[in-house]
Amino acid sequence: MTDPARPRLGRNVFALSAVSFLTDVSSEMIYPLLPIFLTTVLGANASFIGAIEGAAETTASLLKLASGWWSDRVRKRKPLVVLGYGIASLMRPLVAIAQSASQVLLIRVADRVGKGIRGAPRDALIAESVDPSIRGRAFGFQRSADHAGGVVGPLIAFTVLTWHFAELRTVFWLAAIPGALSVLVLVLFVREIPRPGEVASPGAPDLTQPLGSRFWRVLFVIFLFTLGNSTDAFLLLRANQLGVPIALAPILWAALNLVKSASNTPGGALSDRIGRRPTLIAGWLLYAAVYLGFARAGTAWQAWALFAAYGVFFGLTEGSERALIADLVAPERRGTAFGWYNLAIGLGALPASILFGYVWDHAGAAAAFTMGASLAGLAAVGMMIVAPKRI
Repeated sequence: MTDPARPRLGRNVFALSAVSFLTDVSSEMIYPLLPIFLTTVLGANASFIGAIEGAAETTASLLKLASGWWSDRVRKRKPLVVLGYGIASLMRPLVAIAQSASQVLLIRVADRVGKGIRGAPRDALIAESVDPSIRGRAFGFQRSADHAGGVVGPLIAFTVLTWHFAELRTVFWLAAIPGALSVLVLVLFVREIPRPGEVASPGAPDLTQPLGSRFWRVLFVIFLFTLGNSTDAFLLLRANQLGVPIALAPILWAALNLVKSASNTPGGALSDRIGRRPTLIAGWLLYAAVYLGFARAGTAWQAWALFAAYGVFFGLTEGSERALIADLVAPERRGTAFGWYNLAIGLGALPASILFGYVWDHAGAAAAFTMGASLAGLAAVGMMIVAPKRI
């Protein structure tokens, strides 16, 4: 029997989770095929793939800071969320007409512009839509839905390609359908949440209030971890090296997202119970172990096992990390805080992916994965030191 006093996730969390699901169906019909498309069709190398993904994520993160700050200032989250999802849904399928790796770079950056506009306001809206005691579960549920889309999207692509219903570029065009549906759900079902002080103080809020030293220390450690967290495109390339056929890349990607989806809600809820700090540290140590495994793996079955373990890392960290950011700052600065959080991740993503690709090209895959594992372990130690023990 459901406890009527227990806080509920509510309409906004469910609607935004549905939007994330549909958006990820669209993007994951394309993403697992993109490294292979770039290398075999367009002739790109590992370093250029790293540059594409790093530049795309850095662009998104810069915009997240601006959009998060602006949503705090105007006290409106939804318009920016709609704009961001709309741009991404429009740009993403244009990969189908790309004739060079440079064109893919421009399309990916434009796609990530949309992600940058929507990210911080959406996360702030989720935090404001639920009771603080279930914040980890709310973020975990949203991430779970997002990754469920990552299961369905690759399976659609695999089915279309395996049964020869369409060629590779047509799959990219088909990704426009769930993208359009996501925008429709967002417009119809997500509502703005009034924030404290809106009625009493109709003017612009005071955005000079500091975010606090605890926030900045935690953010620095998250940035350190990000320097070892390169694009997952390299994991797909490594799996291919280990003997996973190109045709099974969408299935491998779907399996990863299935584990992510299954573990995100429990992982976020775990952070509500035992704290953000221990949950996050456990996730980062698991990441280090997985990357060491990729450095030493030699067979295809090991790639499948490591991808599954890698999915659990997301379950432990995605919800708890976002809930930690929301816990550390005042509600009127939450959009800005999520903007800085995403900026830190994006600023780390570009050098992380470029450095990883460079080490891969010049010293081999094992050295690149060992480097990533070392940075993750260092960040876990840093989080033990800087994060408040009661959070």
